[in-house]
Amino acid sequence: MSQLGKIADSVETYNAFVRAEVARARTDAAYAAELRTKWEKIRASVDYTSSPTGTKIPRLALPDTDEPGAIADYLLGQGLPGQFPYATAAYREMYLDRDSGTGEEPMRLFAGLGLAEDTNARFKYLSRNQKSIRLSTAFDGPTLYGLDSDHEGVLGKVGEGGVAIDTVEDMQRLFAGFDLTRKDASVSMTMNAPAPIILAMFIAAAKRRFGADCVPNLRGTIQADMLKEVQAQNEVIFPVDASLRFLGDMMEWCVPNMPRWYPVSISGYHIAEAGATPVQQAAFTLSNGFTYVELLKQRGADVNAFGPRLSFFLDCGLDVEYLVLGRVCRRIWAIGMRDVFGADAKAQILKLHTQTSGRSLIAAEFQNNLTRTAVELMLAYMNYTNSCHSNSADEPFTTPTEKYALLASHGQSIILEESGVFKHMMNMFGGAPGLLALERQVEKGILDVFREMDTLGGVIAAMEQRYQRSKIQEAGHAYEKQIYAHERPIIGLNKYVSEEAHPNVPLARTPPKKQRLQVERLKAFKKKHAKKAPEALQRLENVARNGGNVFGELVNTVEVCSLGQITACLTGVVGKFRPMV
Repeated sequence: MSQLGKIADSVETYNAFVRAEVARARTDAAYAAELRTKWEKIRASVDYTSSPTGTKIPRLALPDTDEPGAIADYLLGQGLPGQFPYATAAYREMYLDRDSGTGEEPMRLFAGLGLAEDTNARFKYLSRNQKSIRLSTAFDGPTLYGLDSDHEGVLGKVGEGGVAIDTVEDMQRLFAGFDLTRKDASVSMTMNAPAPIILAMFIAAAKRRFGADCVPNLRGTIQADMLKEVQAQNEVIFPVDASLRFLGDMMEWCVPNMPRWYPVSISGYHIAEAGATPVQQAAFTLSNGFTYVELLKQRGADVNAFGPRLSFFLDCGLDVEYLVLGRVCRRIWAIGMRDVFGADAKAQILKLHTQTSGRSLIAAEFQNNLTRTAVELMLAYMNYTNSCHSNSADEPFTTPTEKYALLASHGQSIILEESGVFKHMMNMFGGAPGLLALERQVEKGILDVFREMDTLGGVIAAMEQRYQRSKIQEAGHAYEKQIYAHERPIIGLNKYVSEEAHPNVPLARTPPKKQRLQVERLKAFKKKHAKKAPEALQRLENVARNGGNVFGELVNTVEVCSLGQITACLTGVVGKFRPMV
């Protein structure tokens, strides 16, 4: 049964509570005195630092007021950084510069091209100046669909637009040379339908290198968000029910065994890239997240155990709503988790990864994309995203080349390290009148979508009626119409257009020789394990048919079976996804 209506009610009830507390603070002298005393202690606890030019700066910006109503409104409506309802930030100090210099960068270094060793080399190139290991992986088309590189008709796609991973041996090559057991090491994998298989390979590869005891120390995220795949991206293999079961099995196994791992990253990025407005992106993403909570609770899982292991992923474009999107999402999530699902403080915190908008990048005068991405980075960091990936300027026409991938990462370094906008003071922009007014409107839009989906029976029922997909398509069509009608200016495309010819930029492509090498490696792996693979696949089939935990068995299966072999085995049990029409 859908909880979206209750969640919308809970947010509005909380807003009413805040307004009542503000009124109380202005009429109840004892309460007013209590708030002033608390406020004085908070202000006295704020440390000061100095800018390089000598200006004294507080490490936390607070409203300059002693008026009890304003204090109540700030503390309850926004919250201090790291405090309910977390609108300001998930944690007390996010990007502040510390004297020790040991803090982790929020930057994620994204790569995926060619064979595993090619992506490994790109990781090493991009991370050579980083204090922390924060690697994010893109996979090629065959891998995303659970196909082996020797599958009929896919050879030309091997290693294109992402890395080809067929076996645990490929996974070993992918992260060779990186100590994945370090406390500041983190790996993210943009993988959905075959996510349990790929994560099992990651675990098996780590155990081969670091020993069986390394698993609790592995840290990172795998996307595994099948609801948004059906709604927006279409990379689906198994039927929805089976996909959600496999995700549940993975969550059930990871929560006790991998306490530093996020087994699902609930993704709005691909919803936005498919055409959704910022409000739709937030509404669909949050509603998908709440649906996963409902499904896991139905399996008997403890919300306080799995809740902290959920993470989120949002797009950040140039529309004004992106100025507050992360802030609003954190607030709605915290209230809904606390007041509807009874979650504790750790499970109330929305952990957010942001990526700059790929859709905003255009091929015409493509170097303007450097500026677009820089602006989007500023918006993402003003939302205090926990981590961030910046797109490369050349992405409209190629897998990112080394030059522009480096410039993309440097854009974040300039904002966070060279600029003083975020490294000296928390909450520099919080509380601005325009920002708060925008937050209220965005929140209202999200709750309106919640109520509409609730009347349809919830996320999955709405999905079966193509509600999300139709809304995304309508918004995408409106976006394109605005561009062609010159109502939405795109510099270099429909405004201030240059007559210069398109520059000759090298394209990143995987040579046929390397694609054939990948196939040869795969065939050698299959030959090596030809005797053990059938038995392993039979054990996996038995677990899948008998209702056991499929992920727990996959950790063994991947030692001797390829991605394609495992996918074929599971589809033989649960069938294949059929698109909803």
